Order: sequence, then C-alpha cells, then structure tokens
Amino acid sequence: MQTDSLLEFLLVEYRWVVVVTCLLPLSLLWKVWSTVRNYVVFKMNSAPKNHDKKVKEIQKQIRKWRMSGCQTKLCTARPGWQTMSFRQSLYKKSYTNIDINLVDVLEVDTENMTVRCEPMATMGQVSLTLQPLGLALAIVPELEQLTVGGLVMGTGVETSSHRRGLFQHVCTQYELLLPDNSVVTCSETENPDLFYAVPWSYGTLGFLLSATIKVIPAKKYVRLEYHPYTSLPELSRRFTHEASRPDSHMFVEALLYSRHEGVLMTGDMVDEVGADGKYNPIGKWYSEWFFTQVEKHLKRFQKGDKKTAVEYIPLRDYYHRHTRSLFWELQDIIPFGNHPLFRLTFGWLMPPEVSLLKLTQPAAVARLYERSHVIQDMLVPVEHLEDAVQKFHEEFEVYPVWLCPFKLPNQPGQLQLKSGKESEMFVDIGVYGVPKAKGYETVSSTRRVEEFVISRGGFQMLYADTYTTREEFRQMFSHSLYDRVRETLPGCLDAFPEIYDKVNRNVRK
Repeated sequence: MQTDSLLEFLLVEYRWVVVVTCLLPLSLLWKVWSTVRNYVVFKMNSAPKNHDKKVKEIQKQIRKWRMSGCQTKLCTARPGWQTMSFRQSLYKKSYTNIDINLVDVLEVDTENMTVRCEPMATMGQVSLTLQPLGLALAIVPELEQLTVGGLVMGTGVETSSHRRGLFQHVCTQYELLLPDNSVVTCSETENPDLFYAVPWSYGTLGFLLSATIKVIPAKKYVRLEYHPYTSLPELSRRFTHEASRPDSHMFVEALLYSRHEGVLMTGDMVDEVGADGKYNPIGKWYSEWFFTQVEKHLKRFQKGDKKTAVEYIPLRDYYHRHTRSLFWELQDIIPFGNHPLFRLTFGWLMPPEVSLLKLTQPAAVARLYERSHVIQDMLVPVEHLEDAVQKFHEEFEVYPVWLCPFKLPNQPGQLQLKSGKESEMFVDIGVYGVPKAKGYETVSSTRRVEEFVISRGGFQMLYADTYTTREEFRQMFSHSLYDRVRETLPGCLDAFPEIYDKVNRNVRK
C-alpha cells in the first residue's frame, strides 16, 4: 500500500486516534493562546486603535484589486476549513481573496447596552468578555466557535429567540467596506435599506468590519425545567404554548429522541440556586454530554417518574451547553468521548476545534459525509412542526433533533412572511447526523425536504448544502430589497456574486 493510501486509510478508519493524539492537544494550545491574547487586547483597550489600522490594510488590498482592473470577484481569504460549515467553497480558487484579520471585541457601551465586535470574534470570546461585567449578548448562539460575522451575514438562533428573534434582530449597527473602498455604517435610521439587506447576504454587498449588538443584564444561573413527552402532538402543543405566551420563559428548546419522544426545556435567569432543584455545572470537563443528560429525564419519565426535574446551571455553561459535544456530532468522531473514564482523563481537552477537524479531513471522509451524513437547519412556521418532524423522519430519520422557537418580525429583507402578519412564531429544526431512513439518498431526499419547507413558507439555513434551483431559491428568499441595494451600491455587481452563487451545492465540495 502506498504511503498516501495508507495515510488516508488511517484517517478514515481510525480518525479518533488522530483527534485524540493530535487535534485535542493542538486545540487546547489554540484556546489558551487566543483566550490570553483576547484578554490582554481587551484590557489594554488596544483593539479600537488597531481596528482602524486593520481597515486601512483591507482598503489597500481593495485598491490594488481596483488598479488591476477588477478582473475577478472578491471574497474573504478565510479558508473553508476555518468556517463552521463542513463544506469548503470552490469559488475562492478563482476570486481575489481579501485578508481580513478582524478578530476582536472592540468596546462595551454600558450606557447604551451594546457591544461592538469585529466579524471574526467568536461567541465564546464575546460571552467570556461580557461575563465579568455582569452582561450577556441578547442572543448567544450555542456553539462557542460561531463568529459574529457568520451570524450576521448568515444567521443565528438561540433559545431566547422566541422573544428576541434571530441574531440579526439584536444587531443595531453594521460597519461595511464597499467595493469602491468607502467605509459606511448602517442602522435602522442610517442607510436603512443596506442595514436590512445585510443579514443573510453572505458577503455579497460588502465586507463586514464590525457589528454593534444589544447586551442585557446577566444573572449567575439558569433555572431549567425538564418536561419529557412520549407524544409528539402533546410536545408540539406545549412547545408552541411556551414559545408564544406573553409571559414566556426566557429560554425554550426541545430535543427529540424519536418521532414521538422528546424533552421540552424551559429556563429563566436567577441569581441563586433554589431548594427546588439541584446545582448542575455542565461546563466542567468531566460532565456528561448535555444531550445525554437530557435523555435521562426522558428515560426516567418512561419508567413512571412524572415529577418535573429542575436544575440550576451556571449561565455561561448553559449558553454553550452544546459546544463540548458539538451538539451530538462528536459521538461519530470519538465514539467513546462520553465515557466517564475518557471524560475524567481527557475531557479538559474537549472539544476539538472544528477547523482542525476539517483541515485533517481526507477526501474519503468528505465523500463519506456527503453520502451518509446530514447537517441541516430548516426554519418553518411553528404551526407546521408536527408535519415537518414527520417529513424529516421519512426522509432522514436522524435523532436527536433540535427544536428551537424564534419570533420572526415582518421587516424588510430576505425573510418575508408569506402570511403578511406583523410577526410569526417559527421553529428551527436542526438535523445533524447519520440518516437511517429507508431509501435515503443525499440529493433526492434533501430536495424533497427543501420543497416541503418552501411549500410551508419556510427557509433553509445556508451554511448547509442547498440543492434548490435559482428560481426556487428566489421563491424561498425575497430578493426585492437585496437586488435594489446591489444595483445602487457602487461597483457591487462587478465585485460580488449573488448569494445563490456562493451557497448552492455546485460551488461547494
């Protein structure tokens, strides 16, 4: 066997060996370095001054591109393996790549209750910065590695989204570099068309330089209640009720472990651990993966224990509860990762950096993922939750399934409500794992789910593969404002492709 073939064989069949012996130590070194570096930069207040210098460096690159005749489209130089999407973008090979080293939390404004961040600042970095100040982002998407830029240009949802909407709805201002090399800011009152067109635009209007995001006062813990169900209609009714009621809990989510069984969770911030529940520091290195802890409440319920369980979880642990196991994706990479002995011994190294997992992913693993792995988030009106779960079961049969409600206001932009209402409650249905559905086939199965989502007035998160045609894509997402903004921004049509040309399956590998 040739050396290259042997290496690929080892990476496919014994990938966990590479992860445990190489990627986990490297991930730890990266986390330690970035945490110390970010702390020093923020404490020295050097980020705002450096921000202007870094913007000038980006402008220098744009100037060079313009002097060369603008012969190619533009994109960021961030390699595909550094993004949270498990696909890598083919278009970067033919575009002019612009290096954007914007990684800092710039400033916290406690008077206006906002934080200003550069696009490559991560959720873990931001939450760690705000915690000592007694603050938190109004919406904190679960995975620590998610970036501000990805959540603005793409989207982000979290268990308080039934109150506050998507990540874009807690952003108050964007700073952009346009292809004519001008820097502009936009908000609801300043350049409002651009402000509403930026979310979901995937870097096709300009380069995001910073985002200003709402923060809220934070308390020490989340009081979390677990409500198991063995009937999907009953879970769906309670889920909809908890998300929609005027006095709703601050946090609402559910995990399905089969088509009919799941656990609804409702939570609120509190400052003290009460006597009605137990303290559960799920962020400790030795803690059991969160989704398996939740499943134990379902098993307890199935055995006849109907008492509502209550736990008190440290706030930051709760925000990033799905990070350590990457929801449940890590069980396919390190099958023994949740074993008590492994957690006690190596849990402090977890999780591996997603970027390193992608960087060391051989072609054979990529092909395997394409054939036998689903990573999708579909957003549908909550009234179609039961039908959607049934459809996902028929086409994918992947469990657990993540259910996260969010309120979608009918604002200008790509997400237009087909109902015409002022706002509507949606549910994000997250499916991540190996499909077991009989007759599953990547393209045809995904296409049928996409058609279902379009027919119900829903949307597909675009970090994952989309197999829609251009016409179907424009049916799913409103392009009226987006097209108008692209036509009016100087040089935009020459500098950037349309969104579809950056996210459809044909431009990803």
